[in-house]
Amino acid sequence: MTNNGKRFTGVKAVVFDLDGTLIDSKRDLALAMNATLKHLGRKEIEAERIYSYVGGGVQLLVKRALAEGASDEEIERGMAYFLEYYRAHMLDNTVPYPGVREALDKLSRRELAVLTNKPVKFSKLILNGLGMSAYFRYVYGGNSFEKKKPDPVGLNTLLREFGAGPRETMMVGDSDVDIQTARNAGTGACGVTYGMGSAKLPASEPDLLLDSLEELPAYLDPKGE
Repeated sequence: MTNNGKRFTGVKAVVFDLDGTLIDSKRDLALAMNATLKHLGRKEIEAERIYSYVGGGVQLLVKRALAEGASDEEIERGMAYFLEYYRAHMLDNTVPYPGVREALDKLSRRELAVLTNKPVKFSKLILNGLGMSAYFRYVYGGNSFEKKKPDPVGLNTLLREFGAGPRETMMVGDSDVDIQTARNAGTGACGVTYGMGSAKLPASEPDLLLDSLEELPAYLDPKGE
């Protein structure tokens, strides 16, 4: 991806989305959602459609999959079953994307965190299961604060905890939700093209758009190395 030689040399902290950015979790999410639909007596839906629903948290995922007309009670039952099923199967097929570990190794001198709309307990279990927890000083999920991304409360909290200014921080994600979160907090915004929400990324106009996370360290290094 061409970024016209941009450099972001003052970045001290990098905050990552999880699903679609660090980990390829789409198959396990789709299987869990279709298992939930089957449990509720609904027809299964195509995986690509489920992928497009990911990013706003579990409640929104279930609500979108059930479509209009679903009662609040059905959504609640769907959420409960989804979380139960997903917890048992969330590492069946989920792996880090190519280049992610290499990028995190190169960025290890900076402050790193995860800010996702996925429940925090599940996020930490997945990172631990994949041997990635040690990279991150903080991991926050969709239930860590009163509001989820794109509300900036989580990112603003990380700025304070890191002691970093908005322009010293980069938010990295695969969807327009992540780019809007960065805009709302005044931080840099980096999009990745390989995730589940990448179709909407160009319209969000991130500061940086990458085909692989392994490209990121070079843009943050003053020598471009």
